[in-house]
Amino acid sequence: MTKDLKIIVERLAPLFKRKRNTRYWISLVNQTYTPAFNFFFNIQPKDQRQRSIPLHSLHGYDLAQLEAFLGLLRKQTQLTIEFVGFEDMRWPQTNRVIQRRARLDE
Repeated sequence: MTKDLKIIVERLAPLFKRKRNTRYWISLVNQTYTPAFNFFFNIQPKDQRQRSIPLHSLHGYDLAQLEAFLGLLRKQTQLTIEFVGFEDMRWPQTNRVIQRRARLDE
């Protein structure tokens, strides 16, 4: 397990409380102005507002390393990962589109 993955999992553990009728997911944001990837943990109880908590930033701007890192993160957390700011980009190994279309707030 890499150091960055360990940081994310340690920060995620106390936030994930497995409450009923609550949606949990991770947002991965491509920050283009300062080349970095930002991870956020999102919590949304039923009929309430969404809460977004910053987890960590990866400053190595390489999609191949990010693809491998996300594989390890998915095995550890099994949470949905939402991609923001990745439109018109493809994964280097699988050549699959990362984000199909831009969100309405982008």
